[in-house]
Amino acid sequence: MINKKLLVATAASAMLAACAGLPGKPQPPKLNKEVPMAGVNTPANGKWPDAQWWKRYNDPQLDALIDLALKGSPTLAAAQTRFDSAVQTVRAASAAAGVRADANATWTRQRISDSGLIPPQFLGFNWYSQADLGLKFSYTFDWWGKQHAQIESVVDQMHAAEAENAAAGLALTTAVADAYFGLQSDQARLEVAQVVTRGAVKIRELSELRVKSGIDPQDHLSQADSDVALAREQIVQLEGSAKLRRVALAALVGVSPEQLPALQSKPLPIVDAQLPANVSIDLIARRPDIIASRWQVESAARSVDQARAEFFPDITINALAGLSAIDMSKLMRASSSVFNFGPALHLPIFDGGLIRARYGISQAQLDSAVASYNTTLLDAARDLATQALTAQQINALRQERNTQLVAAKAQFDSALAREKQGLTDLRVPLQVDVTYQQQLDAMLVLNTQAISADIAMAKALGGGYVPSTKPEQTN
Repeated sequence: MINKKLLVATAASAMLAACAGLPGKPQPPKLNKEVPMAGVNTPANGKWPDAQWWKRYNDPQLDALIDLALKGSPTLAAAQTRFDSAVQTVRAASAAAGVRADANATWTRQRISDSGLIPPQFLGFNWYSQADLGLKFSYTFDWWGKQHAQIESVVDQMHAAEAENAAAGLALTTAVADAYFGLQSDQARLEVAQVVTRGAVKIRELSELRVKSGIDPQDHLSQADSDVALAREQIVQLEGSAKLRRVALAALVGVSPEQLPALQSKPLPIVDAQLPANVSIDLIARRPDIIASRWQVESAARSVDQARAEFFPDITINALAGLSAIDMSKLMRASSSVFNFGPALHLPIFDGGLIRARYGISQAQLDSAVASYNTTLLDAARDLATQALTAQQINALRQERNTQLVAAKAQFDSALAREKQGLTDLRVPLQVDVTYQQQLDAMLVLNTQAISADIAMAKALGGGYVPSTKPEQTN
């Protein structure tokens, strides 16, 4: 009786000693509840993008390219691999937390030494066989939540991988759309440049006739030659840009440039990108990079709980049922059965500060995850504000450029009417038409920039991402 009391007292003293250095329960991390967008004064009449946001452009060619890219992208395959790995980690952690059963079967043949502690002549044999067949059970009580925290941590990592997968898909689809419309823009601008070149060539022909006739000085012909060379240079630049965009588009889609489907030239869509209402609050639940970072915070917080639970003792119940015999013919008899059952206590007392160091590491990782989350919010705010202000500026520039375009068209009509009346030579309406085409090219550039801003806005707004599970709000 005294021995039992002494044992209980010793165990209690050991538990108190082990828990004496237990850190206090950590406070939940303080996280921002909204994206800092204050001071960005832009229209807020826009809508949140859908999951297939590119469908709003009503372009079957773009739809086919994005479908092709989503099927064969190595980037998405790598992201999916990370997610699959996280799923298997969750399964492994869940399995480790349950009851464990192991079946063991051994057979050994052994010779007893003639010079050993028990001489074989006393036993009557030198060689003997040992056969064991057993089933071992063990279960560790999760009284302190360590196993639960570990499972929750890896589940949070799985959710983070899922969000990172969505972010990779969004980056791919936006890159494909931007490259596609860039190619369409080059094709449209190339047609304008060819019109400008034809006009410059005709002006040069008329200038040459006037110089040969002595009406105009040689300088007029030199200027016309310069204008033709400049117009042709624009064609060379646009043709080269179109080829490079095809190469980039093929790489994004995952095929060679020769395998890229034939793309017909189409008018650029007219877009008007605007922010939706309540964007600073709702964006947190819609951007996959923010969601992924948020899950990383959750996972790190659970890791802190797991590291703190290491300060407490573990109690495991072990049980064994089996058969043991030195004669294989007697192994399956009831008299060969063996059983044991009992608890086991693991109590960390003197570990050289290892447990406390692990706890400190987990706390540092949580602080790092929180800092990364806050940085992600700031980056999201900067990205979204940049795209919103860019779209607003482009809209203002398009209005002014449209005014210039209307004026240039009116000047061309007036110059053409005067030429038909014989009041001026043909060079004047040709030159005015070149100016009009140049204004048209500038408008195409602005429309292309507007589309790029609209695509970037869809990406900055999360591309219609809806998480399968939302992280809990810990602050």
